Amino acid sequence: MTLNIETPALLFSATSLILLAYTNRFLTIAQIIRSLKKTYDEEHNKTIYLQIKNLNLRLTLIRYMQMFGVLCLFLSVFAMLLLFFEIQLFAIYFFGLSLLSLLLSLAISFWEISISVNALKLHLSDLLEDKSKI
Repeated sequence: MTLNIETPALLFSATSLILLAYTNRFLTIAQIIRSLKKTYDEEHNKTIYLQIKNLNLRLTLIRYMQMFGVLCLFLSVFAMLLLFFEIQLFAIYFFGLSLLSLLLSLAISFWEISISVNALKLHLSDLLEDKSKI
């Protein structure tokens, strides 16, 4: 198998957009946590505490998503550097590791999204129960 220097470069735009999306998710959740923390300090509501705990887990997952996304970009650049110095075999391995890193980032993203959906279902369950009583 041969690898051209352009092949690892293909990941740059995709990885950059994914990292931007991850950062936006992080900032949004951080803002929600700050708001909920303020409400929790005033009311000491257990539901709010559980929401903060859930969002904290999601922030941790997003941090790992970002870490593996950046690692993907780093390994792609390193693979390009190896290709520049005509070290084909190691470049292929580093590009493979880059793809694996991107795959891990996306898998963690899927996990974080499923947690988000489950939390929203739980949040809306009260509304659906009240509607059935009407």
